[in-house]
Amino acid sequence: MTININELYDVFIRAMVSLIALFLITKLLGKKQVSQMSLFDYVIGISIGNFAAEMTINLESNGINGIFAVIIFGLVAYIISYLSIKSIIMRRYFIGTPSIIIERGKFNIHNLKKYRMEINEVLEKCRINGYFDIDQIEYAILEANGDISILPKSKYRTLNTSDMKLKVKEEGLCRNIIIDGKIMQENLNSIGKDKDWLFQQLKVKGYTSLSNILLMTIDKYDNIKIYEASKIGDDRDTLE
Repeated sequence: MTININELYDVFIRAMVSLIALFLITKLLGKKQVSQMSLFDYVIGISIGNFAAEMTINLESNGINGIFAVIIFGLVAYIISYLSIKSIIMRRYFIGTPSIIIERGKFNIHNLKKYRMEINEVLEKCRINGYFDIDQIEYAILEANGDISILPKSKYRTLNTSDMKLKVKEEGLCRNIIIDGKIMQENLNSIGKDKDWLFQQLKVKGYTSLSNILLMTIDKYDNIKIYEASKIGDDRDTLE
């Protein structure tokens, strides 16, 4: 077996160029662990990896074309990421939204079928989270990245309150009423409130514009929490 020094040198150069390109694209897209990737991020990552591998190993291919493909995919991913930050509709389409799969100890069959999840898969994820009895679960939420977040029933939480014989108030999920200065009308309707009520609550708390509200949540007892954005935008979303 003969070793072609020129081919090895070519592979070395292509590999270094690929690594540099991938590093720059990764820096552009930001830090994300594999478990935090959306389906779109995952597809883009696999595609870019394939382009880089093909460009490195296949010496008959044009290296410039491979670099160009990596850059194009990286730029598309960056644009989609930017638009997802600016637009809730884009965010929901490309990243997805959380969905309730267990509610008060009962399976939400509609969402299980929608996301093609088997009961055994759900049970496995619950066991991984430390819950072997579905009756202990108040809510289980399928996150956009495929993980399952669990809110246990009050008496099954850490420092088991049932053993301490304390009366605990049952809790529900907090609804996101405002995100990035935008009213979540569907969530507002689900709690039986309208915009007039919302604007009145905001005025009471001293807010005259939606643009400086990053997040507003409300629980089942109408307790409101507001988190402000670090930078105040323009006043196009006034309450008058």
